[in-house]
Amino acid sequence: MSENSELIYELDATPPPQESFFAALQHVLASFVGIITPTLIIGGVLGLGSEVPYLISMALMVSGVGTMIQAKRPMGIGAGLICLQGTSFAFLSSVLAAGFLAKANGGGPDEILAMIFGVCFLGAFIEIALSQFLAKLKRVITPIVTGTVITIIGVSLIKVGMTDMAGGQWLLDNKPQFFASGTNLFLGFLVMISIIVLNSSKNQWIRLSSIVIGLAIGFVVALVMGVANFDKLANVQSMISIPIPFKYGFDFDFLAFLPIAIIYLITAIESSGDITANSMICKQDIEGETYRNRIKNGILGDGINSAIAALFNTFPNTTFSQNNGVIQLTGIASRHVGVWIGAILIVLGLFPHVGALFQALPNSVLGGATVIMFATVAIAGIKILSKVEMDRRNMLILAVSFGMGIGVMLVPDLVSHASENVGGTLGKIIKNVLSSPITSGGITVIILNLILGKKA
Repeated sequence: MSENSELIYELDATPPPQESFFAALQHVLASFVGIITPTLIIGGVLGLGSEVPYLISMALMVSGVGTMIQAKRPMGIGAGLICLQGTSFAFLSSVLAAGFLAKANGGGPDEILAMIFGVCFLGAFIEIALSQFLAKLKRVITPIVTGTVITIIGVSLIKVGMTDMAGGQWLLDNKPQFFASGTNLFLGFLVMISIIVLNSSKNQWIRLSSIVIGLAIGFVVALVMGVANFDKLANVQSMISIPIPFKYGFDFDFLAFLPIAIIYLITAIESSGDITANSMICKQDIEGETYRNRIKNGILGDGINSAIAALFNTFPNTTFSQNNGVIQLTGIASRHVGVWIGAILIVLGLFPHVGALFQALPNSVLGGATVIMFATVAIAGIKILSKVEMDRRNMLILAVSFGMGIGVMLVPDLVSHASENVGGTLGKIIKNVLSSPITSGGITVIILNLILGKKA
């Protein structure tokens, strides 16, 4: 089927069960790794250990519920499209910063997760509120702002991917002699090369599933080499994951909240672009009152789904763009398929052994995939910036914003020493807000765009 083929089932059509299930399965395969990877990374970096299988189960279940909400539009919430919901990479650095803040105060896994889910829950209401004022927001958050922030997010996350590719942060901290060993680098590059080769295939289904297949190849080779660790699988206590609201408690810190609030602001605009692309593929209007309501309700759905995510112990959700290609390939745009997608994800999430199995993946295998995935985020930001007129003012805005964001990433001691010299509450604000390259670059580009940017 060519990418330009007409739709077989339009938005409100109801395909037969067999075709609906097949189409839904393709959506899940295209998005599954993206849904669970942030949880694997957060769990590994923050040392959450035995909690990770449960967190992965909640990520899958909430993604399923969120996808159903976007498709079915209960009480007018949602875009009414196959807007597959998944854990957002954009929040990764800010969520880790919140976790490290709780950890620095002596907190264990429960305290760390209570802090993360507390600030993410309250932050979701920012996106809920912004959905009602999206037209005015676009006068502040322009392509130069969105492109800059998304590029910095991708660039900052590449470090996480490269660290995993060499064996992971724990190995670097505790057994540095094994970090970047031949085995780790071999597995990482094997996965990376596999994904590149699969993405070059003429078969569109293989291209869509390239990351899943690449990870599977790496996992099989790791098994043969005897470096896959199944201890976590044996330690799973429960056969079924039961969603428990705020299982780890609820905590809040304004210094952890502010960077996450900024990311909610950015992802609201990013999601509007994903929903627009989805609307085009589904042969829906991309202008007029119906379109504006679709965007507004879709962003509202994102915000509510992120609140549900925090309530049920997983990380903020957003609308994925990966599955737009699946709609093109299958020719099935029916929003009723969203219910099937949701059902598959919920069933997968019921079983914590699914999450524990992915924990058995060596860090290097996961890193081989995430380096590409995170670099793709950066490229998406560059693609947005390519549409910005590179006049003198915009080049100055970009130069200063990238200088601040990437500069903080490369020389983190600057912020830590500056905060110590200032001291007190202001010093803590400087350390916790400006130590993130995303917030440093994001705040800079927003301020400079308001001062120097062209007026609408």
